[in-house]
Amino acid sequence: MTVNPAQRAAAQHPCAGEERQAPLIAPGVTSRNFTNQIAGTALRPDVPAFWFWLFTVAAAGACMFIIAVAILLITGVGTMGNNIPVAWAYPITNYVWWIEIAVGGSLLSSILYLLNQSWRNSINRIAEAVTLSGIACAGLFPLLHLGRPWIFYWLFPYPNTTSVQPQFRSPLVFDVFGIGTYATASVLFWYFGMIPDVAALRDRARTQSAYRFYGILALGWRGGSRQWRLHEKASLLFAGIITPLVFTVHTVVSFDFAISLLPGWHSTIFPPYFVDGAILAGLSMVVALGIPMRAAFNLSNVITERHLNNLAKLILTTSVILCYTYVIEPFTAWYSGDGFEMYTVHARATGPFAWTYWTFIVLGLGVPQLLWFKQNRTRTKRLFLIALAVITGMWVERYMLLTTSLSRDFVPSSWANFTHTAEDSALLYGSAGLFLTLFLLLVRVLPMVAIHEVRELLPSCKPGGGAAK
Repeated sequence: MTVNPAQRAAAQHPCAGEERQAPLIAPGVTSRNFTNQIAGTALRPDVPAFWFWLFTVAAAGACMFIIAVAILLITGVGTMGNNIPVAWAYPITNYVWWIEIAVGGSLLSSILYLLNQSWRNSINRIAEAVTLSGIACAGLFPLLHLGRPWIFYWLFPYPNTTSVQPQFRSPLVFDVFGIGTYATASVLFWYFGMIPDVAALRDRARTQSAYRFYGILALGWRGGSRQWRLHEKASLLFAGIITPLVFTVHTVVSFDFAISLLPGWHSTIFPPYFVDGAILAGLSMVVALGIPMRAAFNLSNVITERHLNNLAKLILTTSVILCYTYVIEPFTAWYSGDGFEMYTVHARATGPFAWTYWTFIVLGLGVPQLLWFKQNRTRTKRLFLIALAVITGMWVERYMLLTTSLSRDFVPSSWANFTHTAEDSALLYGSAGLFLTLFLLLVRVLPMVAIHEVRELLPSCKPGGGAAK
């Protein structure tokens, strides 16, 4: 009987005789070759063709975004399709969408760290890159929406002689402090966790410029026992700070809508509903970007079928919770006895923006149900397409929430539809280009896999013979 190399490697695995799940790390990976593989990916002078062409397209999108912003600043917000009563349209839709993508990345990098879920070790750096890139894009849209973005500093409580202070009862001011805190904590958590890996790149640098660059980022890391103890404490501290921020930041974003009196927005279910939708969109973005990076940089030995399966299960779980909120929404409107609420529910499904409602139902709620089948959770092409569908559906859903409530408020005489302009499209697609540009630079210049965390899993059996979980 012929035994292929994969079967031979599995038979030599220390835990081969035990019933266990799919391995977190492919058999045969050693500490030395794994470190050289990840460090070599960042230090190599050339790049995969896929990365190069994707970066070219992303950079073109980022240039389009810069041009669109310049036109907006010179001409004014009248270039966008915003009107009265739909004063919040594409800018706030994009803002909420990018924030929820960032929140999903934080779920993997912080909450699973506190829960000691070691399968996150191979994908947390990609998730953190998604978080940082998403925050950078999200923070721009509230400023661009101000009309006079050059005076954005009025939102901060700085001492001034004109006595113009921010309105602290406004949820828009909450957003400034929430995003600022969230961005600061995310950057620190990402950077502190990466210091040992940057030191590994410093020690393997082949040029003087690379040695100096990574040496500065490594902050003098030498890998002593005291440094490791302080590093673990700092990582645990930042994970503990970010974990409540994952929930509170998007809860604050939901307050932009929930504390208003508009039908369809004035609801106590918005905070958990927004948080769940954020996790769903963020996890989908991690999958949609992780699968191509896995293929382009030959990381299938580190990001295995088990990682994809676990991510798909999380997407499925959050989509089911979101289904519940949409099932209960008509009942809540009917039970409240509020005619305006009942009309809003009806208008979303049958009104001029009904296409957004049904598009979300299909892409955001229907397509994820395909993940009940294991072949869809472990086949990379299928999972990639499902993740893209969910990401698209979540943007359409935020757009639907904004336009349906704003365009159909209490007074029919003030009703008006919304039509997007070329400026709106350029800002949307351009921000996607900016996001991809930042993400691709982060995973290219810095380790895209947490080297020191994955190395902890390489002894395939823990003391006592149990397989690594």
